[in-house]
Amino acid sequence: MSNDALLEAVTRYTDAQPGDGPYLTPVKGVMILRSNREKQPSHLIFKPALCIVVQGAKWTIFGNQRFHYHAGQALVVSVEMPAVGRVVEASRTEPFLGIVVEFDLAVMRDVFEGLATTEGAIHPEAGANGESAHGVFVTDFDGPLADCALRLMRLIGTPQAIPMLYPSIMREICYWLLTGPRAADVAAIVLGSSHAHRVISVIHSLRNRFAEAVRIKELALQAQMSPSSFHRQFKTLTSMTPLQYQKQLRLLEARRLMLTDAANAETAAFQVGYESASQFSREYARMFGAPPRRDVVTLRAAAG
Repeated sequence: MSNDALLEAVTRYTDAQPGDGPYLTPVKGVMILRSNREKQPSHLIFKPALCIVVQGAKWTIFGNQRFHYHAGQALVVSVEMPAVGRVVEASRTEPFLGIVVEFDLAVMRDVFEGLATTEGAIHPEAGANGESAHGVFVTDFDGPLADCALRLMRLIGTPQAIPMLYPSIMREICYWLLTGPRAADVAAIVLGSSHAHRVISVIHSLRNRFAEAVRIKELALQAQMSPSSFHRQFKTLTSMTPLQYQKQLRLLEARRLMLTDAANAETAAFQVGYESASQFSREYARMFGAPPRRDVVTLRAAAG
């Protein structure tokens, strides 16, 4: 299948929608992206997902790692992480177009278990153990995966068929990822094995307890690892340290509180775990490029 068919399908869908994306679809966990211009960096939390670029290009930064991906490529995110992303190739005549497909981890696990009975199937410890697993990578998006995306776009136009047909498309996406060149990373991280699985359990805990003070020793104990090994594994998986991960979660939540709940900067700072409003303001400006009040005013003006 030519990628032109996928481009045509996504263009046709977005042309029928108002304004810029993102657009929610009738398929749970599937979002279509469109931008007619390059955008300023945006901060968000990625869930485990396949982020396909159909036209244009963008980059995303996780910790100290920048991933650049363009048409015909996809970003695979296997663990929930804060990030900064930016569309860098887009225009009115050739807008940025993308598809985000959140993984169904239950389906992923089921597909993996089926592969485990096949001779030569990937094993989660083969080639990507806790020492080498990475939570994010870029892969080419063509062939069978592009076929899946095209069928998904066609399915969006027939909502009544989604409950019956979408699970099979998700299974096929999982199959091609679990038998592709980065299969070991997908198996080790999404399905969990050895060190990677234990670090992921800590990430889930941090996500729910980001406002609490944490100590590396306590996190390492939860992961049943030494502090030095845990710190190394965490940074390999997320491209950031546990404290950097927590800080980004805190600042993103504080920004949300100020934007949607009308909290002032001091209240938001204390709600997300800061004891010093001045420290909060400094770290907020470092991450978002402006102090809290000015940043929120700018965002509200842009939204209005």
